[in-house]
Amino acid sequence: MSIGKTVDHDHLLDGLPDWQETLLKRHQLDHSYLASAQYWFEPLADSLAAHQSSANRPVLIALNGSQGSGKSTLCTYLELVIADRHDKRVLTLSLDDFYYTREQRLALSQQIHPLFATRGVPGTHDMALLGRTVDALLDSDYGRLIDIPRFDKATDDRHTTLEQVTGPIDLVLLEGWCLGARPQPIEELVEPVNALEKEEDPDGVWRNCVNERLAKDFTSLYKRVDQWLMLQAPNFSCVFQWRLEQEQKLARSSGARGGRRIMDEAQLSRFIQFYQRLTESCLTTLPQQVDHLFVLDETRQVKSSGRRRDEPGS
Repeated sequence: MSIGKTVDHDHLLDGLPDWQETLLKRHQLDHSYLASAQYWFEPLADSLAAHQSSANRPVLIALNGSQGSGKSTLCTYLELVIADRHDKRVLTLSLDDFYYTREQRLALSQQIHPLFATRGVPGTHDMALLGRTVDALLDSDYGRLIDIPRFDKATDDRHTTLEQVTGPIDLVLLEGWCLGARPQPIEELVEPVNALEKEEDPDGVWRNCVNERLAKDFTSLYKRVDQWLMLQAPNFSCVFQWRLEQEQKLARSSGARGGRRIMDEAQLSRFIQFYQRLTESCLTTLPQQVDHLFVLDETRQVKSSGRRRDEPGS
């Protein structure tokens, strides 16, 4: 599954079903993605649709994957193929869309620790807003309008206008880099895992607070998840290159508009250190716990997949 290639010629999309054309254009992909996705992810789409039909209610599906692993692309694929093949309404939420605003994070950085000015870790998300949004989607009536916040990574701030969707929704896909992460034992927080922790959090205040927020803010959300998916990177070393490709896509899609905060390689190298501790923890602990696992190689090709338990429709 290669997701870093770009579509150079729009005429290559001629003759594709509308949903496939939408997928490739939205994520700047070439045709090779479709064959791989059909093999690995079409059975997943069928399984999730069958699970929702069996449950006979809206369901929440959570997807974990490191930065740049292809979470948003997979969610778009699942949205489109489930709608096309099963006539179900699917909505994707990203944990990223629930980051606090830049102003709120600045306040946290002044009140608790300077590192909280940077988005990413538990403690920088408005989990109350996420909870209310999930509640509204899972309990939506016909014709009810539901507000959905969206975050703009290029400006590092939340959009000022809300997206609105009309209920009901059959499946809610929630994707996030640290979804499924559990708090670490206190003794594991003593030793820094990288230069950022060593130099900018020498006394461990920031990482201990992150750990506390993970324990307090995420547990109730996890209890609402019907099924868990994971895109497992081979190691954390891949994340820099994957996230760099993501930043390059962001630059292409943003164009030359003012106010855009596209990171260069030095900035990105520091940025991903915020994510290292929990990413490595997830890579170690989550594969044995998720319902659907997709193991990636360094180029994001799926090497293998597995399921933790039998499900309806299998």
